[in-house]
Amino acid sequence: MFGAILANTGLIPSASTAIPLYGHIFHYVAPASIFFLLLGVDLKNIRKAGVPMLLAFGLGALGTAIGVIVALQIIDYQLVFGKDYAAISGMMTGTYIGGSANFNALAIEFDMLRKGAEYTGLVVADNIVTTVWMLVTLVILPVFQKIFPHPKNIQHTAEKNTDVAKPVSLMQLLIVLNLGMLTILFSEGIANWFAEQGLNLPSILVLTTVALILAQFRSIRNMAASRMLGLFSIYLFLAVVGAYCEISALVEVGNYAFQILIFTVSIVAIHGIFLLGMSVLLKLDWAIVAIASQANIGGSSTALALAESFKRDDLLLPAILVGSLGTALGTYIGFLVAALV
Repeated sequence: MFGAILANTGLIPSASTAIPLYGHIFHYVAPASIFFLLLGVDLKNIRKAGVPMLLAFGLGALGTAIGVIVALQIIDYQLVFGKDYAAISGMMTGTYIGGSANFNALAIEFDMLRKGAEYTGLVVADNIVTTVWMLVTLVILPVFQKIFPHPKNIQHTAEKNTDVAKPVSLMQLLIVLNLGMLTILFSEGIANWFAEQGLNLPSILVLTTVALILAQFRSIRNMAASRMLGLFSIYLFLAVVGAYCEISALVEVGNYAFQILIFTVSIVAIHGIFLLGMSVLLKLDWAIVAIASQANIGGSSTALALAESFKRDDLLLPAILVGSLGTALGTYIGFLVAALV
């Protein structure tokens, strides 16, 4: 918001000035933020989420993919999105499987960040729908438990987090920064090599894979510097995204804003209908269903908030873990859906 205000009042350059700095931030800082945040994903712990939670999460992810494909048919996608419809399909799949990190990863690869009108419209619609869905998932538990009573699936008691704030040393900063820079260069080199062979391998997929591999080493995963740098770089990146939200670009959204909202609502509605229908058949614990759905749509933080609202301490850790799983897989599935459509 501040980036948009400062750009539209002329206190910082707007997107129309096309200064090189913004291009460098999109090209290097945005991928770096994804790399740094993924260094905290421990894939070995995913099994602690339990089979029911993983099943519900997987069904939710499948419902999202189906929802994107169906939602395209509900609107005049070629008129609204033009040639960007495949990129937008991938972005929305990614964000509704694990959160905004996946949305931005695909947006970076497809260069959607420079298209202020479409990008802004999607972000606004996404924020509205995600907030509403949080309220819907809060209602799911009591309503569906009354209509379709299912037994609770009791997980192991959640592990208490006894960690205190970890100090960030200069050595940690240097190590994580260098890992990020080297991985970005390596990812681009691999992508360029595949391009020379006539194959299209997005560099962000290489970067995501390397980050997840490195994250499995405890010495790297426990570095507090990675989260600090991830948050700092994503804030900087978002400020520049704000600079691309010019008033003129927002005016351009006006004609298609309603169809963009319908598109977004349809994706989440189909996700919910599919997941709830399968959960009735499989008799899944409704608290698990609601939390898994929120992990899909909103990510770990909103899933955790939902588990706390339900007073299900046994589901706190699984909520975080499936949210991490969504962050890890959302980009891959987003590229798959973009290719399919």
